[in-house]
Amino acid sequence: MAVNVVSRAQWGAHTPHHKNNLTSPAKRIIIHHTAMKNCQTQTEGIIQLRQIQSDHMKFRDFDDIGYNFVVRGDGSVYEGRGWGVVGAHTKGHNDDSLGIAFMGNFNNESPSSEALTSVKRLLVIGVSQGFILPEFGLFGHKDLGITACPGVQLYSALPQLRSTN
Repeated sequence: MAVNVVSRAQWGAHTPHHKNNLTSPAKRIIIHHTAMKNCQTQTEGIIQLRQIQSDHMKFRDFDDIGYNFVVRGDGSVYEGRGWGVVGAHTKGHNDDSLGIAFMGNFNNESPSSEALTSVKRLLVIGVSQGFILPEFGLFGHKDLGITACPGVQLYSALPQLRSTN
């Protein structure tokens, strides 16, 4: 059960200003969308990922990109902060969770089956490697904050991610 993970080095991530590690395996997975256009190629995905990281670091004063992982429509998974690192994706809820963002705007578009499958596989890997508790909770960003994120269509697809078989 492999997932194509594009490392920080491969997408040209900036070095984080600071990094805090989670003190235990993640209890919650929080799903987001980037609310940007869907990227058709890896090059477009990398350009958008660099833009997101730059925006998070320059304008939101984050130490790094806010998400632990970002997934593109073709199922490619980009390492954001990665496993075991405290993110900056859901205010007040980062110390025991991992944030996974889907590239695109899912208010009207549906997430691709490839992206959903990759995230399901990523969750299985995270549990098997001890980064995520087996009985983790799965939330859309809007469950924990006043936002429309992760969009209506992605939010309605969350039950597909809960079944990790």
